[in-house]
Amino acid sequence: VLNLDFDYVTYLETLQREGMNHTRLFVGPYCEADTSFNIVRNTLAPAAGRFACAWARSDIPGYANGGNKFDLTRWNEAFFARLRDFVATADRCGVIVEVNLFCPYYGDPMWALSPFNPSNNVNDLGPVERTEVFRLDGHAGLLAIQEQMVRKVVAELAGFDNLYYEIMNEPYARDVPDDWQRHIAAVIADAQSDGPQHLISQNIANHQAQVADPDPNVSILNFHYAWPPVTVGMNYGLDRAIGDNETGFKGTADFPYRREAWAFLIAGGALYSNLDYSFTVGHEDGSFELPEKQPGGGGAGLRGQLRILGDFLRGFDFLRMAPLSEAIAGDLPDGLHAFVLAEAGRQYAIYLCRDEPQSDAAPAELRLDLPAGDYTVNWVDTLTGAMEDEAPLSHEGGPLSLTSPPFAEDFALRVIRR
Repeated sequence: VLNLDFDYVTYLETLQREGMNHTRLFVGPYCEADTSFNIVRNTLAPAAGRFACAWARSDIPGYANGGNKFDLTRWNEAFFARLRDFVATADRCGVIVEVNLFCPYYGDPMWALSPFNPSNNVNDLGPVERTEVFRLDGHAGLLAIQEQMVRKVVAELAGFDNLYYEIMNEPYARDVPDDWQRHIAAVIADAQSDGPQHLISQNIANHQAQVADPDPNVSILNFHYAWPPVTVGMNYGLDRAIGDNETGFKGTADFPYRREAWAFLIAGGALYSNLDYSFTVGHEDGSFELPEKQPGGGGAGLRGQLRILGDFLRGFDFLRMAPLSEAIAGDLPDGLHAFVLAEAGRQYAIYLCRDEPQSDAAPAELRLDLPAGDYTVNWVDTLTGAMEDEAPLSHEGGPLSLTSPPFAEDFALRVIRR
């Protein structure tokens, strides 16, 4: 939405056609330079004069990336019309939108492009350092403007049910204090107190962290780069949805992202969303061919593999299932991991993966602790979606030995009590 050259209709229709149902949207005063993170054709780096945000332009030239400076007292109604149309189109395409409100400024190039930077607006708010922008004090009057923006976004999107709000992307990257994040969550909650109640998400950490005192306004605890998915187990008892809403920067191969997705969701995670660099201006159908130096992956091949994961999970009554690692009896060989999502005694989703791809495919031995009963067993190829014919078996109870088909990277197993 912030990049006026990006054809989001084609993008969202591509997600629908390929079985994807989640996207992540930046709406706040943040964009990136075309050199940021070494990303080629970065959609968060609009061309000169093509950046749009919540605030209208003034009649004074001088914005760092072309066009007039911003007036933080006036809304850019064309931006909000574009935002509403994005969410409406996503709704039509069956896509849930994470509306990310703020992002810290990782370095001077991002701060140089921010409407909050005094050099980019006409509001004479006084000097402020990029590290002090998101504070309850020392923010040069920006807190009130941030609150107004939150309330405006919530009001504009009140009529949609296919979204949730995330307070800030990666606040921990620049030590944004927890009291500011709790304040913004309270503003979101208050802004929708008399209308539809959308969930609020907080981005907790990269990799893993134990949440000791969750904000009562927050329903989704989001993590980044969450392989292995130990953070799910660390926080599952909080009874909140746990997400992995950004991953990338592991090269262009599919396996790291496919493995992270499968492992996180089978471990009990609620959502997975990856940076897909094949969506660019001019390639909104996800067809941009990734250069070798691109820091992350994506493309139709990976999305097809993620669709297999979605279809696999939807083959279960998964709302009744929970992590059940103790269903794995005995130790696994070195370099092999197993994750289990189950309704004990009735249905089991199991994911096997290796630390590193093997040059030669080999089977894996698995001992699954099952109560007595009649079951059907299917092995599922995570690359192709091919499922072996159902193998019925009668089990007397206790550990059951199973041998997978040969695989080099990962494989899945479906066990259903008949």
